[in-house]
Amino acid sequence: MASLFGHGLVAYTVSKVVDSKSNKLLLFLAIGSAILPDIDVLAFKFGIPYSHPLGHRGFTHSILFAVLWSVLLAFVFGKSRKLIFTIVLFIATLSHGLLDAMTSGGKGVGFFIPVDNARFFFPFRPIKVSPIGVKEFFSEWGINVILSELKYIGIPCLVVLCVLFISKKMMKQQWKNHV
Repeated sequence: MASLFGHGLVAYTVSKVVDSKSNKLLLFLAIGSAILPDIDVLAFKFGIPYSHPLGHRGFTHSILFAVLWSVLLAFVFGKSRKLIFTIVLFIATLSHGLLDAMTSGGKGVGFFIPVDNARFFFPFRPIKVSPIGVKEFFSEWGINVILSELKYIGIPCLVVLCVLFISKKMMKQQWKNHV
């Protein structure tokens, strides 16, 4: 898996790009939703194997889970902005599995569970897989994960956020010039 930091950064970026109002609740829900799929690591504690549909990178990493979760949260918290909430939360939740499918380890991601239990990786897998557990994260392995995430997640997100910031500033300036 990518680390919580990488998942959170993608959700932050998605929220800023899609939600022009920069709703703080939506931002918080997006970051939480991008991290949530790893709740399935608890399956190991209950003896559920990795390859089981409820195992790690299983149902909570699926497209169906992202749809159900985003619609539920949009219904509960979206008020008059349900569509924006659904879009942001769907992309944020799904981004978790997409990032995990680009990591160097694990047994793949169950994008189509419960319809198909097959696990998938993308051909391009540059992100170092994050260790499971806090203790292992604060090691040389964890440092390598952070460095790969900076390169393959952090820099692209920063570029997107900079382009967004500059384009908003330019649009504001153009608006002032026309008024």
